[in-house]
Amino acid sequence: MLDPAQVTMTETTIDKAAHKTPVAMARRIRGLSDRAIAWWFVGPTIILLLAVNIFPLIWTIYLSFTNFKANRPNRDIKYVGLRNYERLLTDTDTWIAMQATAHFLFWTIFFQVLIGFTLAWLINKKFKGNDLWTTIIVLPMMLSPAVVGNFWKFLYQPQIGFFNYVVTWFTGAESSSFEMLGSVNLAPWSIVIVDTWMWTPFVMLICLAGLRSIPDYIYEAAVIDRASKWRQFWTITLPMVLPFLMLAILFRGIENFKMFDLVVQLTGGGPGSTTELASINLKREAFEKWRTGYSSAFAIILFVTVFGLASIYVKALNKVKER
Repeated sequence: MLDPAQVTMTETTIDKAAHKTPVAMARRIRGLSDRAIAWWFVGPTIILLLAVNIFPLIWTIYLSFTNFKANRPNRDIKYVGLRNYERLLTDTDTWIAMQATAHFLFWTIFFQVLIGFTLAWLINKKFKGNDLWTTIIVLPMMLSPAVVGNFWKFLYQPQIGFFNYVVTWFTGAESSSFEMLGSVNLAPWSIVIVDTWMWTPFVMLICLAGLRSIPDYIYEAAVIDRASKWRQFWTITLPMVLPFLMLAILFRGIENFKMFDLVVQLTGGGPGSTTELASINLKREAFEKWRTGYSSAFAIILFVTVFGLASIYVKALNKVKER
């Protein structure tokens, strides 16, 4: 006869083997809640995203308090406190870059909202060929910024570019050498024109979604009350589309604050530092002058600025949506 202890050990071994079978594993998985299963699938992705985003941010914050230079990695890293931030806030070049960024940001958003809303209002009329014109208008935003930059750089070419022919035609001169990108006064407007041409369709689509979300019976009631078209616009159309407009401004504001590739293709920040936006100035400090600690402080200032302004703006947007 088998010893009772041996029988117990044999049963335990059989139970462990049974728990390892596919059927047993499937039963255990079926016993998990939907939330637990979701975390098993989503958890690794969240951990990866945190590692990719949080670690660089923490490392950048650390470097902003040091004199580290990436071209001298073996050099002893010294803690300099707030010296990088003090130098940034008192540096004339920094404020020139921020001023150029503010000019670019304001005028691109102004023109994109104005033209985008107008195009959305026209397309919402549902005329013949509506879909074709919508597709044509949306084409610029589908192109790569590098392609757009090179295309417009050719149009701005002072000898054979399109703008040269336009100036020649308006002035009546036989030949002209109109400098758009090389002019200190005109270069900032040249990048505003290109960005407006490229991204106005994006604002148009958002405004079009807002216009088409307005129920027809509201306008029908306004017509019964003998409200004029102008009054309908100010009391119905604009208030109901305003959250969509503000959302478009938020998206374009964040994107244009960190604008880099399009401006580099067109002007490279020139002439001089006329079109040197904050992102371009940051790149020069980090990868041309190799002032890594200094540029890290600049990056943190830009991040805090965008995050702070966006947070205030989102609160305002929520208040408008609650009305």
